[in-house]
Amino acid sequence: MMKKSIAITMMIVMLFVSAVACGKSENNNAGSSSSGNSDKVVKLKLGHITSESDAWHKGALKFAELVKEKTDGSVEVEVFPSSTLGNDRDLIEGMQLGSVDFALVAGVLSNFYEPYSILELPYLFRDVDHLKNVLYGDVGEQLKQDLLANAQVRGLDFWLRGPRELTANRKIEKVEDLKGLKVRVPEIPASIAAWKAMGASPTPMAFGEVYSSLQTGVIDGQENPLALISSNKFNEVQQYLMMTNHVYGYVQLTMSDITYGKLTKEQQTAIEEAAKEATVFENELVAQQEEELLTQLKENGMEVVELDTAPFMEKAQTVHAEFAEKYGQELYDSIVNTK
Repeated sequence: MMKKSIAITMMIVMLFVSAVACGKSENNNAGSSSSGNSDKVVKLKLGHITSESDAWHKGALKFAELVKEKTDGSVEVEVFPSSTLGNDRDLIEGMQLGSVDFALVAGVLSNFYEPYSILELPYLFRDVDHLKNVLYGDVGEQLKQDLLANAQVRGLDFWLRGPRELTANRKIEKVEDLKGLKVRVPEIPASIAAWKAMGASPTPMAFGEVYSSLQTGVIDGQENPLALISSNKFNEVQQYLMMTNHVYGYVQLTMSDITYGKLTKEQQTAIEEAAKEATVFENELVAQQEEELLTQLKENGMEVVELDTAPFMEKAQTVHAEFAEKYGQELYDSIVNTK
């Protein structure tokens, strides 16, 4: 009888312990479900090479704001300026690996899908309207599709930039003055070839190294839109600003296709919509800033040199045929013939 009583007592104790454990488990599961909801927030990274004062950064912040709003907070984008996540090449390679989710990148894309080289040819675009009609028409759509197919990078939209201008510590008034000038250019074959054709000594270099290289005399000049010249304070180490208007360019808001594939259909749609709205915001901001930036650079001590660009254009365009033949005559002709 005693053994039976002990057995019954032990059974009761075990049932009690089991009930308590189940209660704790239910409470714990409820807690993890609650934290699970917060874990469902997808946090993504967007990198670019410019400073926080640049229109790219402001456009990127607008994009992040719109993504959060349109996904009801289920996707958050953190923006990393000033090459924090690496230079252009690093960002593109990061997107291919899935370690970077978004990036603002431009001509270096040509190292990953070569036909983009054609967009970088100096004096290809007649003016900003010509550029818009190309990027926001059939040519731009085809480029985005081809970039995805060939580089596994998804082009969300093209953002406009101000035209590229030349800065140097010696005054350039005619194309012959470029002879021997060590000009930093991006790692883009079309840029290198065109500056050689104009008589300069192009020096490919990562953007983050440009200021110190100008300061120490490793290079004599560089070429970029006014926004980058201003935000990176090149006026501190460069005396002259030549209005060459040699490239009407873009920056592309791009996304890792690996990241894109991990999102829900609703999140993908929200990101695409946010990209279109951020494009309008950034393009308007760039247009507003151009005159202000030129005035600011003059006030900060730069001498602005207005040029007859025709002789520069004539020399630069001598390399167009080579790149058209190499990277796509049809693409080149489509751009030139776009009205």
